[in-house]
This record gives sequence, C-alpha cells and structure tokens, in this order.
Amino acid sequence: MKQPAIYIISNIHNTTLYIGVTSNLPQRIYQHKEKLIGKFSSKYNLTKLVYFELFDDMENAIVREKRLKQWHRKWKNRLITESNPNWSDLYPEII
Repeated sequence: MKQPAIYIISNIHNTTLYIGVTSNLPQRIYQHKEKLIGKFSSKYNLTKLVYFELFDDMENAIVREKRLKQWHRKWKNRLITESNPNWSDLYPEII
C-alpha cells in the first residue's frame, strides 16, 4: 500500500509514543516491529501501531506529523483513545 501516512507507535505498556511519516505504512511498521530501523523505537521497544492517518500527498502528511509532534501527551492520548479505545495493535488491519 503506497500511500502517504502518519502513524503513532507505542510499547506494550503504552508509556512511550513515537510519531512518524511514511509512504508505505505496512512496510514501515514491519521495520519497526523487526527493529530494522529507528534507534529510538528499538530502544523503547515501540512495536505496536496504535494510530494512523492516510493522506493523498506527502506534503500534507508531513505537515500533520509536525503538528502532532508539538501536541501535549494528553492530547495525543485522547486522539488515540477516540479511534482505538483499547490501544490495540492496528498492524493486522493494514496488512
């Protein structure tokens, strides 16, 4: 699935969040799960996709990613909980 997207991944305890942007969401999440990329995500074992948004173009995806990175943790938690109340791993839904 080649489509611009932003995503939020977390660890099993939902204590750490990472926000990223990609043009291939299934591939990027696989890379995080297998610890093939990202020192930060590997260090904190961030392998659970808890939120994502798809975009028509990369420019809008990047703008959204930058905005989300400026948000307070409370706002990010609310965003995730509104669409994924149990903070389940959404990876099976995108593959």
